[in-house]
Amino acid sequence: MSQSNLLVIMSDEHQARALSCAGHFAQTPNLDALAARGTRFTNAYTPCPICVPARASFATGKYVHQNRLWDNAMPYTGQTEGWGHKLQRKGVPVESIGKLHYRAEEDPAGFDTEHIPMMVKGGVGMVWASIRGEDERVLMPSRMLGDYVGPGDSAYTNYDEAVTKRTANWLEDRKGAAPWCLYVGLVAPHFPLVAPQEFYDMYPAESLPAVKLHPDEGHPRHPWVQKQFEIDQTEDKFTSPEERLAAMSAYYGLTTFLDHNVGRILGALEAAGLSDNTTVIYTSDHGDNVGARGLWGKSNMYEESAAIPMIMAGPGVKQGISETPVSLVDLSATITDHFGEALYDAPGRSLYDIASEADDPEREVFSEYHAAGAVTGAFMLRKGRWKLIHYVGFEPELFDLQDDPEELTNRATDPASADVLADLMDRLRTICDPDLTDARAHADQAAMIASYGGREVALKLGAPAATPPPEVSP
Repeated sequence: MSQSNLLVIMSDEHQARALSCAGHFAQTPNLDALAARGTRFTNAYTPCPICVPARASFATGKYVHQNRLWDNAMPYTGQTEGWGHKLQRKGVPVESIGKLHYRAEEDPAGFDTEHIPMMVKGGVGMVWASIRGEDERVLMPSRMLGDYVGPGDSAYTNYDEAVTKRTANWLEDRKGAAPWCLYVGLVAPHFPLVAPQEFYDMYPAESLPAVKLHPDEGHPRHPWVQKQFEIDQTEDKFTSPEERLAAMSAYYGLTTFLDHNVGRILGALEAAGLSDNTTVIYTSDHGDNVGARGLWGKSNMYEESAAIPMIMAGPGVKQGISETPVSLVDLSATITDHFGEALYDAPGRSLYDIASEADDPEREVFSEYHAAGAVTGAFMLRKGRWKLIHYVGFEPELFDLQDDPEELTNRATDPASADVLADLMDRLRTICDPDLTDARAHADQAAMIASYGGREVALKLGAPAATPPPEVSP
């Protein structure tokens, strides 16, 4: 068992590219400093580009189709053993502060204590969004981004302030304690896109770049993506071009606000004399499109949505970057490995091992989506320079991320890529049968809706958009 502590910080909706150490205009000095003293994984992905299933996969180290927790109405309850349970059995103190997005605080989710946890609304989540058959699905009842976009404070920024303060106090109390594991869940840069004024002002509208592949400029969305877009149609609901730019300023302002809070946490770790004896891992549950292709939020397999930041620094962690593709399920395996345990029957591999070895660009990484707006399942397989996006019932997309990192050209219909496409489809089927998995997801969601009393009841269950945070003291 390691004699060092482990601090895992997870944000919400932070796209992998929005790091200044990755060459982006987003200002993230604290995350840059963390990356400079450790390993930054440049090809990290979520197992599912939406909150609740991604976090259930993180908890268990298993893929969504293994957990069968498909969407934001199927939160983790602790019923499937995860890394927290492993640590508890080993006697490692393990606690959480902040957003979990599990079912309820009383569930045995693998933490000794959950401090100010943010869970799904009412313990049920967005049941209405589980109605996703093409002939029966419903539109989001309110604008996803919220009624107001721009500078200011929100319940989410207030919550992150409370989480940061609680974490600093927790670290101060742990001076001289036995090796511990602490998970911290921050919400920014998740919408509503309302950023504190000082951070919003760092990204004036005139400094923002144009977005790529906007439908208004003659770039039609993939048919599956178009149908997913229709659940909310965020891009079409901006009141003006200025409000749309304000949304971008707010997203990047929230990204720097997040970085500021990470800096405060790392400062508290230093002040407590724990920095030299603590491994810190930073990541996010998924990304955000931030206007690319006229899309906002997550819920697709493009890099903006599916790729995530992943940084690890601490005793014995080498400095530099790792280009080996990794996933949140690898982070799950890393947490138990830190304390000398393994997650059995789980697909992940410890980031400690991956970081210490030569890069393996051919390592396969997998993601899937069966949630809000998806009329059928979407599956991603990244292998080497290639990325396959397979949609059940729709034509696939294939991108060469080496020559086309912005995913501007779909190579799926290119005869020169036929062998690559066939190989990636074969590799995908070794992980799961897409058609069978899609059918199982729909069946499980239909059964859940029936258990609540049917469609009319389900339409009234769950938050209309973003999950509200718990009330916290100022």
